[in-house]
Amino acid sequence: MSLFKSRIRPTLGSVIGRGHLIVALVGVAMASVSLTLLGVLALRVYADHNLHLIARSINYTVEAAVVFNDKVAATEALALIASTEEVADAQVMDEQGELLARWQRPETGLLSDLEMQVARVILEKPISMPIVHQGQEIGSILLVGHGGSLMSFLLSGLVGIVLCTAISAWVALYLARRQLRGITGPLRSLATVAHAARSERAFDRRVPPADIAELDNLGNDFNALLDELESWQTHLQSENETLAHQASHDSLTGLPNRAFFEGRLIRALRNAGKLDERVAVLFLDSDRFKEINDNFGHAAGDAVLVAVATRVRAQLREEDLVARLGGDEFSILLAPLHKAEDAERIADKIIASMEIPIQLPGSIQVLTSLSIGIAVYPDHGVTPGELLDAADAAMYQAKRLSRGAQQTAGAELPVAHVQTRS
Repeated sequence: MSLFKSRIRPTLGSVIGRGHLIVALVGVAMASVSLTLLGVLALRVYADHNLHLIARSINYTVEAAVVFNDKVAATEALALIASTEEVADAQVMDEQGELLARWQRPETGLLSDLEMQVARVILEKPISMPIVHQGQEIGSILLVGHGGSLMSFLLSGLVGIVLCTAISAWVALYLARRQLRGITGPLRSLATVAHAARSERAFDRRVPPADIAELDNLGNDFNALLDELESWQTHLQSENETLAHQASHDSLTGLPNRAFFEGRLIRALRNAGKLDERVAVLFLDSDRFKEINDNFGHAAGDAVLVAVATRVRAQLREEDLVARLGGDEFSILLAPLHKAEDAERIADKIIASMEIPIQLPGSIQVLTSLSIGIAVYPDHGVTPGELLDAADAAMYQAKRLSRGAQQTAGAELPVAHVQTRS
């Protein structure tokens, strides 16, 4: 558990929010303490000055009572002034230093004690002022200040500090969230694009522009990297498609090769077995390919193969497949096959397409013909090998019949023939 906790990292939002909050609280605390100290010092100076003024006022008021040693008059005059001012204790002494009159502020409990403690800590020592009559000192006054105003100021300052701290904390959190959105928004977009690129290989995604220059530069660099990755992916896909096409297609005619044809035949037979359909396999062989190759060269032979492939493909449906098995041998897959006559009809169309001369390099034209064998699933076989063998056998039978017809007619050019495997 401790190891798991040690790996937990704080989020960017918590770091920024905590930083703003600490800065705001420290700033408010320092400003509040400084203002409070300045206020206390100013209030102390004001309180001392006020005590001196009160002492002078009492001095003038009780001077006559001190001269005549009238305690009652001195007490009344002292109480009249001290009760309305910030005075905790006021004493009037005669010439011998004996107490003539005294006034003390009534205690109101804990608050009064607290005010006195504040006064002792903040205010200066009690004020002592002589009473002078006709140039002769006849007594003295002793005043002790009261901390009521100081207490009220401190309480007000404390409330102000709490309010300012709360407001500053709220403002700090608000600014932190606002700044956080400006930072985490672009980072979140970048993280989303990076995740898509990593998990989905979506290299076409891009990071949107950001208002902050550093984050915008980071997004631009990341987009440039995605451009390179997308280019690399496109090139790699193109190469893979090229290699896959080369592996499954004939390089000369562009037709599928034997492996591709057999794979499609296997799937077609599987579907035909499930749906109770028929499939036809046609085996094609050129009757004059070796003669053309020997007389006109391999380039002419290649031209004949390309022309045969083009013409055969033009006679088929979109879903049908023609493949070059090798040499001058081709194979056709008709799936689905509705009736056997359809295969024979397509074979006749292919043979008819060969009646047009084929243009060879060097302005030479030749005629060629095809022998075609047909095998139908499931009549002539139920496996790819059985169907191909049956179609191949039917093709050789058609070739033999074609040669026999030529010998009987004495013709120089072979006549194409179609044979369905019986």
